[in-house]
Amino acid sequence: MGKKKIATAKDSGGELKASNVPSLSKKKVDLGQLHVQSTYNNTILVLTDAKGNVLAQSSSGALGFKGAKKGTPFAAAKVGEILGAKAGVIGMKEVAVVVKGVGSGRESSIRGFISKGIVITSIKDVTPVPFNGPKPKKPRRV
Repeated sequence: MGKKKIATAKDSGGELKASNVPSLSKKKVDLGQLHVQSTYNNTILVLTDAKGNVLAQSSSGALGFKGAKKGTPFAAAKVGEILGAKAGVIGMKEVAVVVKGVGSGRESSIRGFISKGIVITSIKDVTPVPFNGPKPKKPRRV
């Protein structure tokens, strides 16, 4: 026969836990920026102060989602909730959001962040858009 699978007391897939929420910086910050980078494969959220110094960050891959599940709106919402909890520990009250990318987790990550009671002052989209696209192929020589 084969080896028997031993069930461990790890995360059973139900509730994802906020990793090292209490072990953040000791300083209290009122205003900050939330940078959301949403691609087709992953969603990355970075919480910074007004100058741009990183205070906390998380991604759907860091929460344990693997493969195609990392790019889903559900994973992005979980990342937003985790970072919202971290922002609450820091003492953040207002956040300006900067969104970059075309993935499906753009809105849901912001909604998850709002659910922790932090006010959003502005939302800015800085997705890079090409002016005239890629260079066309050279003509074929026969």
